[in-house]
Amino acid sequence: MIATSSSPARPVPLYRAAHGRTGDKGDRSNISVIAWHPALYPLLVEQVTPERVAEQFRHRGPSKVERFLLPKLHAMNFVLDQVLDGGVNDALNLDTHGKALSFLLLDLPIEVPAALVGWLRGPGEA
Repeated sequence: MIATSSSPARPVPLYRAAHGRTGDKGDRSNISVIAWHPALYPLLVEQVTPERVAEQFRHRGPSKVERFLLPKLHAMNFVLDQVLDGGVNDALNLDTHGKALSFLLLDLPIEVPAALVGWLRGPGEA
C-alpha cells in the first residue's frame, strides 16, 4: 500500500491506471500492462508484481510468472507459463489464445495515492 498521512490511497482496479494487450505462444501467455500516464508507472512497478499476478491467475495454475520492465514505454510485460490449457491446439476452453486474460489482470486492485488520482482513466470519480 502506498498511503501516507498527507496522501491517503484509494483502491481502484488496475484498468483505471493502465491498459493491456495479450499474446500467446503454445501454452504461454504474455500480457503487457501500459500506464495511462508516465506518473502512474512507478506505482504499477511497485504494486503489480509477479507474485500478485500469480495470485490473480491462481485458478489457471501458472507454473511460472516473469515480469519484464519497459520503463521508457511506461510498461511491463508478464509471461505466464502453462495458463492456456495446453495451447491453441489442445485447449477445450472458448478462448484458446487467452486474449481475454488481459482483462483478468486489469481487474487486479491497486492503491492509488490522492496525488495521482487525476491521471486515472475510465469509469469512476476522479
